[in-house]
Amino acid sequence: MPKTDIQIAREAKMKPINEILANINVPDEPNAFSPMGRHIAKINLEYLDQLKEKKNGKLILVTAITPTPAGEGKTTTSVGLSDGLNKIGKKSIVCLREPSLGPSFGMKGGAAGGGYAQVVPMEQINLHFTGDFHAITSAHNLLSALIDNHIYWGNKLNIDVRRVVWKRVMDMNDRSLRSIVVDLGGIANGYPRQDGFDITVASEIMAIFCLANNLKDLEKRIGNITIAYTREKKPIFAKDLNAQGPMTVLLKEAIRPNVTQTLENNPAIIHGGPFANIAHGCNSVIATKAGLKLSDYVVTEAGFGADLGAEKFLDIKCRKSEIKPDCVVIVATIRALKMHGGVPKEDLKNENVDALKKGLVNLERHINNTRKFGLPVTIAVNHFITDTDKEMNTLLDFCKTQGVKASKCTHWSNGSEGTTELAKNVVEICEETKNTFQYLYEDSLPLFKKIEKIAQEIYHASEVVADSKVRQQLKDFEEKGYGNLPVCIAKTQYSFSTDPNLKGAPTGHVLPVREVRLSSGAEFVVVVCGEIMTMPGLPRVPAADSIKLNDEGEIEGLF
Repeated sequence: MPKTDIQIAREAKMKPINEILANINVPDEPNAFSPMGRHIAKINLEYLDQLKEKKNGKLILVTAITPTPAGEGKTTTSVGLSDGLNKIGKKSIVCLREPSLGPSFGMKGGAAGGGYAQVVPMEQINLHFTGDFHAITSAHNLLSALIDNHIYWGNKLNIDVRRVVWKRVMDMNDRSLRSIVVDLGGIANGYPRQDGFDITVASEIMAIFCLANNLKDLEKRIGNITIAYTREKKPIFAKDLNAQGPMTVLLKEAIRPNVTQTLENNPAIIHGGPFANIAHGCNSVIATKAGLKLSDYVVTEAGFGADLGAEKFLDIKCRKSEIKPDCVVIVATIRALKMHGGVPKEDLKNENVDALKKGLVNLERHINNTRKFGLPVTIAVNHFITDTDKEMNTLLDFCKTQGVKASKCTHWSNGSEGTTELAKNVVEICEETKNTFQYLYEDSLPLFKKIEKIAQEIYHASEVVADSKVRQQLKDFEEKGYGNLPVCIAKTQYSFSTDPNLKGAPTGHVLPVREVRLSSGAEFVVVVCGEIMTMPGLPRVPAADSIKLNDEGEIEGLF
């Protein structure tokens, strides 16, 4: 039996974090970084300020085909590619998101890679790590407490308790908290009102945390959060409660990027973690910019498929941070493409070239969508042991017809040895291709037109359907000066449509907009589509059922 991810991680020969940092020229001095134990550190923002004039390295965005239960391995490939770049003599850092406890104990599992392409210490990264998510949760819920406290003590701002738009959050999947009533129990507890919980990774604080350039920017954005409205529909902001100061204090340590290492002792920066199906799905701007100053190549990922994570990375993160990728890597697996071609999960181990050919339309769609941003593309074929030579050759031949290079990658079993070809392809693209990056839409386009642009150009929907209330909200946002903001679409990750069962590359479907939310601090508009929930639930059999401590006190069941 092959070793599990956690077994492989536990056998890792990790180096002290000061040695990892020394390899990217971060000095072992108090002003440069703060150790968080033997194998984790936080880089100090004061040190990063000293690197402002240093030339940026190349930025590689790793994305994927539409996810399936068969698995794609985007994080694993990101880690493997960064190790591969270091293997061929390039100084590379992988920049990843922090895992959320929700999926770690739910259905998806952790987000530290897998096999011999992992970041370590795996257990810490997948669980509490450096406490960043707890700090974000606390800052978010401090604002919730301040809102209800203000109402209780006379409500000087005349907040309409029916129009409080700031929910609470927790870093766990708990469907029972989606819609609740607070302040019950009589006059001593305040005014009863409807409320609810989102998962922490969907919090606007998480989005602000990941888009802020420094502490001052973080504080300013927090102050600009819209928390409620008066009866006259006048917006109330977090700064009206003087909330930005104490909230920033809670985030002061968390905002510093975390540095760990891969199994091959190469540096990894892991910081921030919004989901891509309900948020913008990228690690922090501070972390990415730090990587660009400290290395020749930064490998970073965007969550889920390219229709969600990559689009948001390019239209939101790049727009807000003024960075741009030099190359996009799309991860594909033969197993997943066969599922897109109609094969059930239990039959994926059997060769099925016809189904693979049918499923290739999904990869083709993602290739063409990425090219709309003016970016060069290469394909990483994440190899599984059940893949046959005939299937692999079919996929590689298809990529040739699309004019893109594809590499068979075996990093799960072979580490960096399995990604050297991909690494060489990436270097060649970065050195020889002129960057012609462009956004999908301009800032000046009306908000509903931006939604239509993404729906039609990326999802290939025939139209966007929204009721008069949603359309009026978008107009209100524009009248209040938010019309130039990008849009962040929340929808299922399992299809280009809002129907998770619609595989392949559907066309002509409708994008139904259920609600829109203004994130005036993060500076984008969230567009909730279909049945997507910003507080996920646990599956019938959650991963938590198998997670425990063994007799040696070691964690088992984490993946």
